[in-house]
Amino acid sequence: MAIATKEYRLEIEGKELVITNPDKPLWPKASVTKLIYLQYLIQMAPYILPYTTDRFLTVIRYPHGVEDKSFYQKNLPDYAPEWIPRAVDGSITYALLNDTATLIWMANQAVLEWHIAFHTYQEEWPTELVFDLDPSTPDFRDAIEASLYLKEILDELQLNSYPKTSGASGIQVYIPIQPGYAFEQTRKVGEFICNYLTQKYPKTLTIERLTKNRGTKLYLDYLQHWRGKTLPAPYTTRAKELATVSAPLSWSEIESVHPSDFTIHTMPERVKQKGDLFLPLQQQENRSTLDHILDILS
Repeated sequence: MAIATKEYRLEIEGKELVITNPDKPLWPKASVTKLIYLQYLIQMAPYILPYTTDRFLTVIRYPHGVEDKSFYQKNLPDYAPEWIPRAVDGSITYALLNDTATLIWMANQAVLEWHIAFHTYQEEWPTELVFDLDPSTPDFRDAIEASLYLKEILDELQLNSYPKTSGASGIQVYIPIQPGYAFEQTRKVGEFICNYLTQKYPKTLTIERLTKNRGTKLYLDYLQHWRGKTLPAPYTTRAKELATVSAPLSWSEIESVHPSDFTIHTMPERVKQKGDLFLPLQQQENRSTLDHILDILS
C-alpha cells in the first residue's frame, strides 16, 4: 500500500512540531495510523505524564509499524530538539518525558513503547515496590489468579496495592512506598513475598528465571524492580497487533477483564468514566511503610 509523504505542522506548548506521514499505518490490524496514535497521546497526556515525569525513559521504535523491525533506544538522538528535557546517567543521555510536546515529538519518530525507571533522576530510591506477573500460557486467567494470591498477602502485610495490565499478557502490581528505601531493601521484601507465594502455590507459581524451566507456571518477577530496569508506563501503548495499552485496573473488576479490552480506541472513554485508577500512587497518604517487614527479615 502506498503511503503519502505529506506532512503538516502542529504547535504544542509553544513548540512547533513537524508531523510526517500522518497516514502511515502503525497498527494495521487495529486500523491505527500515526495520526490516530498522535490524537490518542494528546488526549491521554494528562494521564500519562504524571507517571513519566523526571524518570529515565527507554523507548522502542517501530519505523514501519508493529509488523516490521524495531529497536530499543536509551540515548536521546543528537538531532532531538534542544527543548526536550534530559538527564545524564553514566554514558547515557536519557530523554525525560515531562511534557506533551516531547511525547508527540517522540511518537512522530515511531516510538510505540514507553518504558520508565522505578525512580526519578533526582533520587536513587524507588517510588513504588512493583511485582511483574508473567504467565507462561496464553490464558490470562493465570495472571488474574496470581494477582489475587498476591493481593491477599499484601493486604495481610498492610500494603496498599494497585494493579495494571502490562498491555501484553501479564499484570503488574504496584505498592506506593514511603521515600528513602534502597533497592536492596525493596528487593528483600519482594523476594520474601514471592518465595512465600511459590511455597504456598507450588503447582501454579514459580520464581524460575529460565522460561524453558517454568512449564505452565506463572513467573513472579521481583527481580525486574531494580535500578536501571524499567516497566511500561501507565496508559502507554504496546507493540501488539490490537494496539493495546498498559491499563490501570481496580481490584473489583480484575476477574472480568482481558488485556484486549484496553486499546487506543477504548482507553479515552474508560478514563472519562472511571478517572485515573492509579491516582492513589501520587497521593502521600497511600504510601506504605516497609519497616515492619524489614524488621522481620533482618
